[in-house]
Amino acid sequence: MYSEIQRERADIGGLMARPEHREWNPELIKPKKLLNPVKASRNHQEMHRELLMNHRRGLGVDSKPELQRVLEHRRRNQLIKKKKEELEAKRLQCPFEQELLRRQQRLNQLEKPPEKEEDHAPEFIKVRENLRRITTLTSGERAL
Repeated sequence: MYSEIQRERADIGGLMARPEHREWNPELIKPKKLLNPVKASRNHQEMHRELLMNHRRGLGVDSKPELQRVLEHRRRNQLIKKKKEELEAKRLQCPFEQELLRRQQRLNQLEKPPEKEEDHAPEFIKVRENLRRITTLTSGERAL
């Protein structure tokens, strides 16, 4: 009986009986890989299949979330506006162009007051002028 136990140990430990193989060898027992319940689900498999098909077609999923894209777009627009303002500020620094702008503003002010006076006229004066135009048109039509 004692010899049978020794034989079984020798059979089980076969390679371990040698001094160079006394350590545990991972190749002797390979553990089975556990199944991931998420990957095993039908939903996940269908979504993965759909992603692969879209990738093959070239319909890639957006890599950035919508909020991040919007924020980047705003930042880009702000930088563009800032650069335009800086360019205009540099452009207006030229004394010749500043003088031209002042002249243009003065000319615009001289041209605008007559229009403003008409706009500020009381309502009855505007109606009276419209009536005069209507009466002159009707009398001109009678002459024809």
